[in-house]
Amino acid sequence: MSPHTTSRRRVHRTAATGLPLALAAALVAAGTAAAAPSGDAYVTRTATLGDIPLGAFSNTLLPGTVDDDRGVDLGGIGSDIYPAGRKGEYWTVTDRGPNGQIKVGGQKRRTFPVPGFDPAIVRIRVSGDTVKVIDAVPVTTSSGKPVTGLSNQQGRDEVPYTYDAATQLPYNPNGLDTEGIVRAEDGTFWLVDEYGPSLVHVSARGRVLTRYVPRGLGLTGTDYPVVEALPAVLLHRKSNRGFEGLAQLPGGDLVMALQSPLSLPDADAGNASQTTRLLRFSPKRKAVTAEYAYRFDPVNVVDPSEDDTSELKISSVVAVGRDRLLVEERTDKAARLHLVKLRRGADILGGPWDDDTTSPSLEQLDDPAAEGVPVLAKRLVVDLGKVAGVPGKIEGVARVDDDTLALVNDNDFGMTDGAGAFDARGRLVDSGVETTVTYVRLPAGI
Repeated sequence: MSPHTTSRRRVHRTAATGLPLALAAALVAAGTAAAAPSGDAYVTRTATLGDIPLGAFSNTLLPGTVDDDRGVDLGGIGSDIYPAGRKGEYWTVTDRGPNGQIKVGGQKRRTFPVPGFDPAIVRIRVSGDTVKVIDAVPVTTSSGKPVTGLSNQQGRDEVPYTYDAATQLPYNPNGLDTEGIVRAEDGTFWLVDEYGPSLVHVSARGRVLTRYVPRGLGLTGTDYPVVEALPAVLLHRKSNRGFEGLAQLPGGDLVMALQSPLSLPDADAGNASQTTRLLRFSPKRKAVTAEYAYRFDPVNVVDPSEDDTSELKISSVVAVGRDRLLVEERTDKAARLHLVKLRRGADILGGPWDDDTTSPSLEQLDDPAAEGVPVLAKRLVVDLGKVAGVPGKIEGVARVDDDTLALVNDNDFGMTDGAGAFDARGRLVDSGVETTVTYVRLPAGI
């Protein structure tokens, strides 16, 4: 962390708890799973984040940002996990904050129960069966104001509403739905965002340096620089399904994963498609240098309990060597990790599949490889849905060593959808789902 980060912008440790006094809370213990028979992947340890009031957490970082946390605890830090350089320590990132959906008049409305919440980069330490917050950095604008997690653009992003879906909230062009995270050698961070979708360069102290968005997005009114440097075809991203996975290759290049297939030419085509895209970005050139077609397994292979193809997502990509990645395919209940090599001959950047008038679109092809599309080859490394003790909704994967992975789940801040998410007093009815870091041993390695 930067030595210049002040007490107004960080969570500082105390000798007694490893958390700020304002945030001290008992951490919930979790059991350790027994090893499976030799040859099978198995859980070696599970650690759990305890209850930290969201208002206290947020106001320690940026005083006065949250006036009522509605009983919500810190959560959502499982959007990604990245090794912090010390054993058992990781950088994580929250998403846009507590949010849900409530149907009003037959239409779903996106709710933001704590609209003042500001996405944060959170450093954690796994100690025994507990997860401790040892540092946190709020993501802010050029002038140091919170970016918030609110929707950016009317007509493109979901309309933001209060916790009960009764009152519309204002849009905020600075808002970020942060997901993947990596840390560069110079101490700055790179994040990806679902709204733009965007690649966001952030200083060591959390200030947005540049937000890279698709050409033609026309995002105005931000309090930080915005550069239209990504392919325009990404404007067809499915709502709430922009970039979610981010990896840093040896040498510094970044790989971004589009969570779901593009809605190209329309939502029905995107929902039925099994083809999404990975993009390679050079921080030195500040440009996308390659694009790849990635093909999901059938949804009932990823998750035997699911038959809706639109539930397939990529939530994490992890560099495991030069031009090699682990790619996580998941639903909310199950996940599988594949090893993928980014072949030079598989680059589709700037070709017909980046032209949104091409018909049929890449997303409409039942068998892209048969049509001459160089789809990335992949090899299954582990089916996490078959590993006892792995929770649902795994969104972050980190490589601990050649044989061990650290997984983090997104607990959605303990929220559920529907009007029953809050009681009559407007206080959260907690789902009981905790944020956990789960270590999985791979006997066969990666």
